[in-house]
Amino acid sequence: MLLERFEVEGLAHYSYAVGCPQAGAIAIVDPERNIERYLEFAEREGVRIAHVLETHIHADYASGARALVERTGAELHVSAYDVGETYEVGFAHRDMAEGDVIEIGPVRIVALHTPGHTPEHLSFLVYDTVLSREIPQLMLSGDFLFVGSLGRPDLLGADQKLMLAKRLYSSVRDKLADLPDSLEIYPAHGAGSLCGAGLSGRPTSTLGFERATNPYLDPELDEQAFVDRILGNVPPFPPYYLRMKQLNSDGAEAFEPRVEALSPAAFEARMKDGHEVVDLRDRNPYAGAHIPGSIASDPGASLVVWASWLVPADKPLLLIARDAEEAIDAARVFARVGLDRTVAFLEGGMRAWQEAGLPVAQMRWFQFDPAVPAIDVRSASEFEEGHVEGARHIFLGELPDRLDELPPRHQPVALICRTGDRSTVAASVLERAGFTDVQNIAGGMTALKKNS
Repeated sequence: MLLERFEVEGLAHYSYAVGCPQAGAIAIVDPERNIERYLEFAEREGVRIAHVLETHIHADYASGARALVERTGAELHVSAYDVGETYEVGFAHRDMAEGDVIEIGPVRIVALHTPGHTPEHLSFLVYDTVLSREIPQLMLSGDFLFVGSLGRPDLLGADQKLMLAKRLYSSVRDKLADLPDSLEIYPAHGAGSLCGAGLSGRPTSTLGFERATNPYLDPELDEQAFVDRILGNVPPFPPYYLRMKQLNSDGAEAFEPRVEALSPAAFEARMKDGHEVVDLRDRNPYAGAHIPGSIASDPGASLVVWASWLVPADKPLLLIARDAEEAIDAARVFARVGLDRTVAFLEGGMRAWQEAGLPVAQMRWFQFDPAVPAIDVRSASEFEEGHVEGARHIFLGELPDRLDELPPRHQPVALICRTGDRSTVAASVLERAGFTDVQNIAGGMTALKKNS
């Protein structure tokens, strides 16, 4: 049996190829939108992509299922249990119900309905029949069972979360009961995902280990205790999740970025037409000189997460990038969360902008002053591990919607994160909102702890 895991850093998303080289075919499970990686893998392994499977209608990333099927001619299998639910798959597919089987040579993939994270959620039991026809070797558990956690049941809103939490309890108690401890667990997410609380950094587990250590698989929990625990620990709810649910219901189309190089004058004209500017540079170049009103970025693997929270989906995007290659790479990253409207980058970067005599803003670094109200924009867990006395916690992604909790726009406010990356993004959010005395704390909590 062939099994390969693909990871999208930042989103902590795992997709899988499973199949049989001797049979010359594989299935791709929960593909992301960058489908080239699956096509390249299949070519390298000398197999064809015969099937594409979705565990559920995803909320945290744009699925590549529709595009991959259209590109390869593979058969798309999705849950039969979406009918009549808030979100239904609206493009061509084959329904898959519990007990339905896909066979690829000696590999058998059997659907198991595991609702709770979503009503339609499927997990897939995979049998290597060369080893055993009766005992499954592994489970592709999607967002049902994570290493150390379960999928959050609140994605469909307050009116459905209690019902889904109870269905999740039933899935844990009923659907896992007869499965062996030896079953290998391969989830769709790892640590860093907001699809569940407390996900482990380990990408795989066994059902026996989860039974012994996963707090939601505790056999002593009755339904009410389980519901209280799972709903009491849900992470922040990213607003873009609802947009992704709809996009994936409709079927995200194939995406190939085309990013135009613009002169400073043309770039400025697009800004005046309502295009948004996203600056991809690191915090220090951004602080030294940036276009007023531009959105700073949290570079590296965090780029996709930052973009999903803070980059507007309804406006065309202009980029400050080193070159066309970086701009195209960023456009692909943004498309992973349905931000498809990256249209151009500034040719020559900020140097060209400044040489053209166009407006420039700067951001100063400050030492922490206890007299200035402080906003800590890190995650809740980071804040709980230690923070400056008197600081208010407002997670970066929620900042645009919580500006009314800050001091008046003409008064000073200090921003703190771990090292200064996220506070720079936060500073750009406040600058755009009209705050005139924003103090970005140099080095963040790392520097404050070092100097204390």
